[in-house]
Amino acid sequence: MGFECLQCGECCSHLGTVLTIEEEISETEFIICNQYTGERKRVRIDEDKLHLYPDKSIFDELPEACPFLRPDPANNRVCCTIHKTRTDMCREYGCWRLLILGPDEKPVGRITGPRILRTKDENLKGVWDRRISDLDPSDQAVWDQNMETILLEEGYSIRK
Repeated sequence: MGFECLQCGECCSHLGTVLTIEEEISETEFIICNQYTGERKRVRIDEDKLHLYPDKSIFDELPEACPFLRPDPANNRVCCTIHKTRTDMCREYGCWRLLILGPDEKPVGRITGPRILRTKDENLKGVWDRRISDLDPSDQAVWDQNMETILLEEGYSIRK
């Protein structure tokens, strides 16, 4: 299962507590600081996203979002306005290999790494504990297929 970014913004919705603007060099260039590592990096707004940066409406719904995350109304997604100069942490991040959607088609969990569930949904945790956590891990492809079958049986849908 490959990773393909859907530009949902979930991964960056709390990064404003990690990546903070330390200095504004100009309207389009900044020094940011990783609050965990202390790493500082100079970033700039991508040329093709200059028109998006002034729209700060995303912070009404997601006050802890990365300071460079912006809605892109042209494609009904969100984007990183510093994508070309983003940090190594952001560059290396793959938020999920399988997204789990609830009956309302909203994300309720995701699978990261080979077999790690990330969720706050108690029902999904229960399904995982009862039916998935003890699956034989010796063949990743078989494990994936069995896990997907169980999730579908339990009323979830999946997005790869």
